[in-house]
Amino acid sequence: MAECNDPKCSCSCSNNRGSTAQLEGIKTVRRAGQVLSGEDARSRLDTFRLTGLDCADCAAKLEKRLAQMAGVESVEVNFGASKLTARHSACVKEIIRAVEEAGYGAEPAGVTVENKPALFWEDVKLLLTAFSGLLLLTGFAASLFNAPNQAIVALFIAAMLSGGLITAKNAYYSIKSLSIDMNVLMSVAVIGAAAIGEWAEGATVVFLFALGNTLQAYSMDKTRNSIRALMELSPRQALVRRGDREMVLPVEEIKIGDIVIVKPGESIAMDGRVLIGTSMVNQAPITGESMPVEKSPGAEVFAGTINEAGALEIEVTRLVQDTTLAKIVNMVEEAQAQKAPSQQFVDVFARYYTPVVIAAALAIAVIPPLALGLPFEPWLEKALILLVIACPCALVISTPVSIVSAIGSAARRGVLIKGGAYLEEAGALKVVAFDKTGTLTEGSPAVTDVIPVGGHAEKDVVAIAAAVENRSQHPLARAILRHAGQLAVTPPASTEFQSITGKGASVIINGNPYYIGNARLFDDLRVDTTGLRQTLTRLQKEGKTAMLIGSRATIMGIIAVADQMRTNSADTVQGLRAAGIQKMIMLTGDNSDTARAIASELKLDDFRAELLPEDKLKVIKHLQQQYGKVGMVGDGVNDAPALATANIGIAMGGAGTDTALETADIALMADDLSNLPYAVDLSRRALKIIKQNIIFALLVKAAFIAGTLWGVTNLWMAVFADTGAALMVIANGMRLMRVSGNTSLAGPQQDIVGDVVYQNS
Repeated sequence: MAECNDPKCSCSCSNNRGSTAQLEGIKTVRRAGQVLSGEDARSRLDTFRLTGLDCADCAAKLEKRLAQMAGVESVEVNFGASKLTARHSACVKEIIRAVEEAGYGAEPAGVTVENKPALFWEDVKLLLTAFSGLLLLTGFAASLFNAPNQAIVALFIAAMLSGGLITAKNAYYSIKSLSIDMNVLMSVAVIGAAAIGEWAEGATVVFLFALGNTLQAYSMDKTRNSIRALMELSPRQALVRRGDREMVLPVEEIKIGDIVIVKPGESIAMDGRVLIGTSMVNQAPITGESMPVEKSPGAEVFAGTINEAGALEIEVTRLVQDTTLAKIVNMVEEAQAQKAPSQQFVDVFARYYTPVVIAAALAIAVIPPLALGLPFEPWLEKALILLVIACPCALVISTPVSIVSAIGSAARRGVLIKGGAYLEEAGALKVVAFDKTGTLTEGSPAVTDVIPVGGHAEKDVVAIAAAVENRSQHPLARAILRHAGQLAVTPPASTEFQSITGKGASVIINGNPYYIGNARLFDDLRVDTTGLRQTLTRLQKEGKTAMLIGSRATIMGIIAVADQMRTNSADTVQGLRAAGIQKMIMLTGDNSDTARAIASELKLDDFRAELLPEDKLKVIKHLQQQYGKVGMVGDGVNDAPALATANIGIAMGGAGTDTALETADIALMADDLSNLPYAVDLSRRALKIIKQNIIFALLVKAAFIAGTLWGVTNLWMAVFADTGAALMVIANGMRLMRVSGNTSLAGPQQDIVGDVVYQNS
């Protein structure tokens, strides 16, 4: 058991006998902001990582038990993340001891533990289970060969003692704290079986229960592994340059402004900005992007991503506890702790179900023999069976395992779902509303058409337009200059730039004025535009901004600019239809012609144009009244009122964007719409699996209660069914870890967890 190493601990335990590693670990927790202590050292917030926590009902009882400890003000056990958070003035050692007495392990969250699977002979629970199974098998073999009865009974007793040692220990501490859990119920059932001479049945019950617990722990660890592996993607130390010195420092000691040197093939340890170097960086752990992204000076990089090519020198912009990776891990763990509506139903049901069944078991054990004079042993066995069935493990775990699996799977794909409630809500969406600029479109205009007029060459038109726009900061000007660069056109020298409000701009080139702007500008200059009206109207109906280029004497040509559609917008709309979304609508502040053109191209059901933020909010409310569940997709800032009002707010580009991470219910980390159909499909599957699990768990309980009353079940069958039901529920929920969506929108998708690359198509 771990010693208390907390220097602020005011208790009389052995503060100074603990290991240096644990002391450093607790300091690390404080540095990371997980121990939030003020001037009063007697009240603080500590976080612990738990091991062996495989039952949601047991987690709830552990939380209740710890809450009753002296000095503990509040406590929360996060079953999904296997994490304990306590605000207390108690001794850290005593909290860890209480957890261990309940049958679980606990370590301060900052203690670095080598993450390697325990060897067979190091796992006491597994060893005892295997030994119990061997003794049970030997006992059955001995009975087949007519061995002496005393030897057979001795083998079964040995199997019960070895397999039930941990269960009995946990039951003792549960009774001591006036709590009835599965360990207590199982211990009573086994003692009862022994009392009536059912040695073989009692030994079978013990082995099946121990085996079930071992398998449940293994299965739950697999569902949590994706987040644990995500935490380990970021290195614990980095090469840092301070002044003229280079040194390797723990990430907790790296400050904002430090220069981190990352060699090819290394993981990036801190969020920052590239100062020197160009490289391809694999951002899949953060954003889910399948292809590496080029990073050059000025580009933002994230902790946990992998530098694939050149060396990089990175200026640190966030402390280790504030990195995007740290925020994702914390938010995912918090999301896994949040109870979905179905979980709230299960908790209420279990709260009444367990005591009712226990009371029924007591009544069955007592009333028939005493009141009706019936034989004691058969009714005691029925009561023991009901005690086993009274534990709602399979039912209580039915929802959390699905939530943990789905949210962990989504995080690996670059989709951050902020809780089980949002997962279920997204699964029930009927309507999705999109912002236009920056969501369905790239958010940066580009030249789409260059139409020369009067015999002028295309490059001449672009050259004059670039000369006029060379000194403008307007987004349309930047689009023209980019296009000139792509065509390798060098604009002529210009002077006397003048912006003409609402119409365009002008410059002097070689002593002559040249203009770029709308038709009204050239009408004012008395230049005839009649022959171009039809072309201008056509371009505007296509959603483009058309500009005329010319002089006082003539028009040289037309340049059309438009915000470019995202390459995967159309596929996203198609994917959402395949996922079951009934209606899709675009909400934009742009003009009706542009909105109509984009909605038509994407085959959206409807659009609303020329909207202010408050108008978007009203549209969302109207859609909710008309259709029910509505999702809103936007950038997380400009669309904040609509995102907050929608049943599910989905923010684009969560990576590195605090606003999107904090305000949205779902964040698409890579700014990639193609993950939206995946998120909706995953949510629908999760909702379906949660319902399947709840119904299955209830049916198993109902079937065995009926079978017990009819006398067609026995004790080992009840344990097998209860344990088997829990394992089947876990396995069904774990299927969500492999959901890759119904549609293939952007080619193969890589999920990088640790050293393993999962290829989803």
